[in-house]
Amino acid sequence: MRLVLLLTCAASALLLAACAPETPAAVEAVAEPVAEAPAGKPLHVAVLDCGTIAISNLDAFSSSGDYAGQADEFTNTCYLVHHPNGILLWDLGVPGILKEAGPVVQDIFTVSLNATITDQLTEHGLTPANITYVAISHSHFDHIGQADQVQGATWLVHQAELDTMIPPDGSVPQTTADQIALFNAFKSMKREAFAGEKDVFGDGSVVIFETPGHTPGHTSLQLKMPESGPILLTGDLYHRSESRALNRVPRFNFDEEQTMASMAAFEARAADLGARVIIQHEPADVTPLGGMIR
Repeated sequence: MRLVLLLTCAASALLLAACAPETPAAVEAVAEPVAEAPAGKPLHVAVLDCGTIAISNLDAFSSSGDYAGQADEFTNTCYLVHHPNGILLWDLGVPGILKEAGPVVQDIFTVSLNATITDQLTEHGLTPANITYVAISHSHFDHIGQADQVQGATWLVHQAELDTMIPPDGSVPQTTADQIALFNAFKSMKREAFAGEKDVFGDGSVVIFETPGHTPGHTSLQLKMPESGPILLTGDLYHRSESRALNRVPRFNFDEEQTMASMAAFEARAADLGARVIIQHEPADVTPLGGMIR
């Protein structure tokens, strides 16, 4: 979702860095070596609380008009995927400055953050240096807000989303200044672009797959867990349980027809795998996980 946050360059080190002269588009910085993840442990996923988003009027979340006047509160989750060969951080939450700033209200949204990604890594006995890969489902502010905290990781990014965030012709992205500032935090990261699917660790257990429509390069995540079996994380293909049941498309999506096609492909994949679907903004899906997927 697009939201103009009340954040300025003077408010955070991240945005101060974003206001500096840009790195030339043709140059990709080489990331510092990252610490190796502990080997030998089975695949498991820690669920991180990456913010809360209260919406006073959900009308923007359904082009059918049936959400008008309804209110809801979204959880905003990130996922720390521990694999024997490394750690993937899926999604990056709202901007870390919100931990200090407190809830920010604008238009229909109230956004807050209790703990940063770095805070929660510490709770798991980790530091940002332990993160091997970072991937975002898409480039809206509530999924990219803490890239400044994981600069040593390799960014796995769908080519279409990369081109949206960092246009290959060097032009300015077609979005707000606040959003561009968040995009700039990715410029210095080592990156690997892909199209179609990305088998992160090469064994089929952690696969990023494209589900475009919400944004041009929106992706979702497939996990094959040793205890829970197949799991699909939606990104923002769906925001609510009702959105999945009714095939509701937000008014602000990049392409509604493409979104509907992605929903159909996603549901076919879920059926073929017999997968549990977790809508990342849906408390009813997230709370029962108890902070861990095994």
